[in-house]
Amino acid sequence: MALLGAAVLAIWNDVAPGGDAEFNHWHTREHIPERVGVPGFLRGRRYAALAGGPAYFTLYETESLETLRGGAYIARLNDPTAWSRRVLPLFRNNNRSACRVTHSLGRGVGGTLATLRLGPLPDGETELRAWLTATTLPVVGEQPGIVGVHLCEVDLGATRVPSQEQKLRDRADQTARWIVLVESGGPEPVEMVCRTFMSSEQLARRGATGDSVLDVYRLLYCLAR
Repeated sequence: MALLGAAVLAIWNDVAPGGDAEFNHWHTREHIPERVGVPGFLRGRRYAALAGGPAYFTLYETESLETLRGGAYIARLNDPTAWSRRVLPLFRNNNRSACRVTHSLGRGVGGTLATLRLGPLPDGETELRAWLTATTLPVVGEQPGIVGVHLCEVDLGATRVPSQEQKLRDRADQTARWIVLVESGGPEPVEMVCRTFMSSEQLARRGATGDSVLDVYRLLYCLAR
């Protein structure tokens, strides 16, 4: 099974020193269940960093980008719970990116996930997308241990939505451009295939900027509708 919907919300964040226990407790007991309860949200996952960072990565799969622009979700963002009001100020280095799913292959959910943040040069978008979707990701998806490969492209309109939750974080959110997600059963396969098939040099030859960032995470919690 590939990603469940046509859009995702991807969030990377650190937590202020001493706040990890509270963050993880809140995220499991309240935050992910609250989000998955919003119409159009299909599944939520939280990961902890194995290599790179920020320390946490959260992925929400949604029916469409309209879910992330929609009234129910925006209403939730503008009415944070008391617990959320205590925890959100602990966020650091937050990157929040609402994306359309351009390409998604696989079955199931892997225990390890690589997030590759990248972006096309102004004249490289078409070549880079074609190289990833027609050539590279299908090959990556066939490698031993890999269970899913996905390309997601940020939609700034759905991402940059002012909200009360945003005001509670310590600074304005950062935003990714394109995101490649690669899922596997363990850290070695997922990191190896990314470095083998999507190195910075290979990406640059196909029209990407030179500032790609690869991080590897392990699954902490997953909840579906």
